[in-house]
Amino acid sequence: MALLSANLLAQSTGSPRDSAVESNIAIAAGTILPVRLNSTISLGKSRLNQRITGRIMQNISLRQGITIKEGSNAIGHIVDVSPANAGAQARIAFQFDKIISSHRTIPIATDLRVIAGFMELDEAQIPTLGAGESEVYRWLTTVQIGGDVVYGDGGPVIAGDGSHRVVGKRIDGGVVGQVRARPGTNCRGPLDGNDVPQALWLFSGDACGVYGLAHISIQHAGRTNPVGLIVLASDNGKLKIPSGAGMLLRTIAAEN
Repeated sequence: MALLSANLLAQSTGSPRDSAVESNIAIAAGTILPVRLNSTISLGKSRLNQRITGRIMQNISLRQGITIKEGSNAIGHIVDVSPANAGAQARIAFQFDKIISSHRTIPIATDLRVIAGFMELDEAQIPTLGAGESEVYRWLTTVQIGGDVVYGDGGPVIAGDGSHRVVGKRIDGGVVGQVRARPGTNCRGPLDGNDVPQALWLFSGDACGVYGLAHISIQHAGRTNPVGLIVLASDNGKLKIPSGAGMLLRTIAAEN
């Protein structure tokens, strides 16, 4: 991992500039960014420094009273593409560098908390029971990726651990709730004092790791050096994250 870190740090360069105006807006460390990939990432087609993009899937309220609107773009680039060899797993490394929102460019550094395939995203939007004659579809119960239960549009979100705790609320565009540590994993709760409700989209507050992407693992989340670099690995020599996959990124302080 030390050699990989050195290589990634050496290759980590800014992605192409956009026409949006550079902004002095700061996103507090610990802020969740719900992102749906616009770009397929794969061993066969991804190249060093290739631009990748994602769509922000839910409004994100910042401390300055500013909102990063749903539909904004997260921009990043590929840092490393390494096929499997000599017993080492195939891997792809990338990072997200900025968000473009309302014609403003906001620099970011993030780690990856959770990633899920598009089928898991679809399932999280399908009610657990079909609607009856007098029922409204959007008021029906759904289950978030990770197990939290959502009781309809505007309803409470109940923890999926059997505790029956209310851990969030369903709003237009997704769920807001506390980020929670997940026992038995490295996924932590709120960071740097940022314990405000977060935009969790279709994920549970304690969702962590990889869902629905067979053979894929998060080898390096970007939380430690090299900070902001996300490394995905495959145990079968093939690695493809299709367009439409969903992620929760979490902003981190660049100096950490």
